[in-house]
Amino acid sequence: MKKSDYLKDEIKHIDIKKYNGVVAMVDAMGDMAFSARELSRAAKIYDMMIKDKSCSVILTLAGSIFSAGLKKVVYDMIMNNMVDAIVSTGALIVDQDFFEALGFKHYKGWWNNINDNELRDLHIDRIYDTFIDEDELRICDETVHKIADSLEKRPYSSREFIEEMGRYLVKNAKNKESVVLAAYKKRVPIFVPAFSDCSAGFGLIEHQWKNPEEHLSLDSAKDFLELTKLKIKAKETGIFMVSGGVPKNFTQDVVVATDVLGYDLPMHKYAVQITVADVRDGALSSSTLKEASSWGKVDTSFEQMVYSEATLALPLIAGYVYHKGSWRNRKEKKYSDWLNTDAKDLNGLVKSTR
Repeated sequence: MKKSDYLKDEIKHIDIKKYNGVVAMVDAMGDMAFSARELSRAAKIYDMMIKDKSCSVILTLAGSIFSAGLKKVVYDMIMNNMVDAIVSTGALIVDQDFFEALGFKHYKGWWNNINDNELRDLHIDRIYDTFIDEDELRICDETVHKIADSLEKRPYSSREFIEEMGRYLVKNAKNKESVVLAAYKKRVPIFVPAFSDCSAGFGLIEHQWKNPEEHLSLDSAKDFLELTKLKIKAKETGIFMVSGGVPKNFTQDVVVATDVLGYDLPMHKYAVQITVADVRDGALSSSTLKEASSWGKVDTSFEQMVYSEATLALPLIAGYVYHKGSWRNRKEKKYSDWLNTDAKDLNGLVKSTR
C-alpha cells in the first residue's frame, strides 16, 4: 500500500451546535442509572459553573482527543465563553491543534490487522485508529523552532509561548477553527506544564542546540505561579477535567499553592471529571474527586466522576451546557490580559492569612 492509501479519509470534528436535542436526552438520562445518571449530573454541575457569576471555569485536557474529533467542541467552548483558562498536555495543543491550524489533517485509520512496521516506513504515525503524517509533524516542529528563534531570549511560561503561537496563527493559520487561535483572540490562557513532552519539544531543543549561548527556555515553575495567581484573582473556581494526568494534578494543586503563599482561599467549588482510568491502581488519573478533598483541593458538594471515554461523554456534557444557553450571560474574564499586565501586584485581592 502507498502512503495515500492510508491517509485518505479525514477525521471530522463534531459540531455540538447542531444537536439541540441533547438537552432533553441528557435530562432524561438523569432518571436512568449507572453512567447515564452520572453523566447527567456532571452536565448539570458544569451548567452550574457557567451560571455562577463568581466562578471561573478551568478546563483540563489530556489524551488524544483532538485527533479523535473533539477539537471543535473545545473551540466552541472558548468562542462561547464557556471556559476561562485551559490546562492541557502538549500533544493536544501542538501536535494536534496547532498542527491542524497549519493546514494539516488527521485521518481515519484502524488498529486490527495493521502492519505498524509498514506505517513507520511510510512515515505514518498511529494513535489507535487514527493516522498522522510524520513528515507534516516535522513541519509543525520546525514552525515551533521558527517562533522560538523570533522571540526575546528569556525564560517563558508555557502560557506566554502558546500566546506567541496564537499570534503567529493570526497571520498564518490555514484552518481558523483552532483552539490556540481562539484562545489568543478571546484572551483565554492555555497552560501546558509538560510543554517539551510533545512536538514543541523537538522545535525547542533544535532552537537551543543551534543557539547554545543565548536562547529562550520554558519555566514550569512560572506556569505554576501564573495559574496560582489566576486562582487568587478568581477566588471561586470550577474545574472540568477531560481525562487526567499532569493537567488534572497541576490544576488541583493550585489550591494548596495559594495556602503556601499565605492566602485563605476556597477549594475548587465545582469539579467534573471524564475518565476511563481504574481507581484501584492508585494513579492520579483515576483518583476520585472525593479523594482530592482529603488534600484540600476539591469541595465535595458539587463533584462528579464520569467513567466514560471522552469522545462519547464530552459532546453530551458540553452540548447540554451550550444549548442550555447560560453562557450568554457570562462576562469574559480575559485572564491572559490580566496575567500580562496586572498579575504582579496581588495586594488587596484576598486578605492574607499570615
